[in-house]
Amino acid sequence: MKKSSVAVITVSAHIPAPAERVYSLFADYRTGHPRILPAEFSGLEVEKGGVGAGTIIRFQMRAFGTTRKFRAAVTEPEPGRVLVETDLETNGAVSTFTVNPGATPDESDVTISTELPVRSGLLGAIERALSVRYLRSIYVRELALLAACAVSGER
Repeated sequence: MKKSSVAVITVSAHIPAPAERVYSLFADYRTGHPRILPAEFSGLEVEKGGVGAGTIIRFQMRAFGTTRKFRAAVTEPEPGRVLVETDLETNGAVSTFTVNPGATPDESDVTISTELPVRSGLLGAIERALSVRYLRSIYVRELALLAACAVSGER
């Protein structure tokens, strides 16, 4: 399958919790991150590291009746603000989690964005449309779970 195009899925939310607390949930792949994942994700395992940059994870994702396995590397281009997961073995998708302080110290603005390689042409257009719609709904739920955990102060 020739990949020559990229679908971009972006969802943002205002979270009524401090940016540091929110970011720590994303960056902690042993206890925090697993708690904010919607049901489509399963089996999150830490292969190396566990918190932030240098972490290598494995997980499964169920989509369109099929469960696929993924392996990703975590980097922090801007520690405490931007966390990136890069797929290592399947499609090269890159997911970025950005946490910015909100209007007050007890608020944050969060964005999840994924760049997903897709085919070109008609099949690519269909793949893009389905992927964007599917992942957007998952990310909306992930941000709701994130808000619930961050507001409660749980890690």
